[in-house]
Amino acid sequence: MNVSGLQNLHSIMKPINTSPSAKPYEGQKAFSAWLNESIKNVNQAQIQSQIATEKFVRGENIQLHDVMITAQKASVSLQTTVEIRNKVIESYQEIMRMQV
Repeated sequence: MNVSGLQNLHSIMKPINTSPSAKPYEGQKAFSAWLNESIKNVNQAQIQSQIATEKFVRGENIQLHDVMITAQKASVSLQTTVEIRNKVIESYQEIMRMQV
């Protein structure tokens, strides 16, 4: 994975900046903003992959390895997002099973 791929992955996984004394709604707003930004990044990677593939199919000046790298970046971003979603759902379900 090249440097830009690592930066993209880091941007998806970067922590949410909230202070320890933050109010719950502030945490919710920060998480919502982070989640929206992450989904936009994944969507942008998918769009870039589609554009590169279309250029290659039309015979424009783009190398096959560039198309494959772009497609893999999009795939890894999407898989990471799906796994994070699965973990969030699993955590939510575990919390709902707790007895108070």
